[in-house]
Amino acid sequence: MKTVLHKANTRGHADHGWLNSHHTFSFAGYQNPERMHFGVLRVLNDDQVAAGKGFGTHPHDNMEIISIPLEGDLEHKDSMGNVATIKEGDVQVMSAGTGIYHSEYNANADKAVKFLQIWVFPNERNVEPRYDQISTRDIAKKNAFYQVLSPNPDDEGVWVHQDAWFHLGNFEAGSSDSYSIKKEGNGVYAFILEGEVEINGQKLEKRDGFGLWETDAFDLKSLTDSRVLLMEVPMSLGKIGR
Repeated sequence: MKTVLHKANTRGHADHGWLNSHHTFSFAGYQNPERMHFGVLRVLNDDQVAAGKGFGTHPHDNMEIISIPLEGDLEHKDSMGNVATIKEGDVQVMSAGTGIYHSEYNANADKAVKFLQIWVFPNERNVEPRYDQISTRDIAKKNAFYQVLSPNPDDEGVWVHQDAWFHLGNFEAGSSDSYSIKKEGNGVYAFILEGEVEINGQKLEKRDGFGLWETDAFDLKSLTDSRVLLMEVPMSLGKIGR
């Protein structure tokens, strides 16, 4: 097994007033040659948007973009005609493909919205753009990981153009679970949303990131009440569509 540890306080940081963002991997003004990506996981931004503010209309192409709200409500509009609001418990995905324009705004005038913005390189270029979102409220489990994203449209959760699987887990102190890699050659990047956990002996705290690869499975023990996001992705950039 190989591992990489990214402590929360080592992330890139940008405070634009309306946007307070922490970057696990190189993004915009934060450039770190040792923190470019984890396999095909390219961006993991921990964003807080001030009340009534947001990202104006801007373009994307050839990227799978996943948004996971942690607090508050995020209003989405795009060039495909989608208008939606996502909130804690939802997962949103966009396949940018041949190109899209979209905006994301804090739908509340009195409180900040917090969400994760995640980019995954696709395994197929120039696909038809698409949008989808789900609520995890009906599939959430206690003290066990549950799937919220996969490569298969018929599986639980949203889907992407990549051999990637995302799971969330809400754990009580003292509980534990194990995770088995879905596809050979993949690794898992664990991001601690809340609390403290231990993964294969490594203690992790809120907003720490921990990558594992060249392994078939690993164990997690929750040291406090916690919430964890697992992102399983191909480690080879050869899995990116050309």
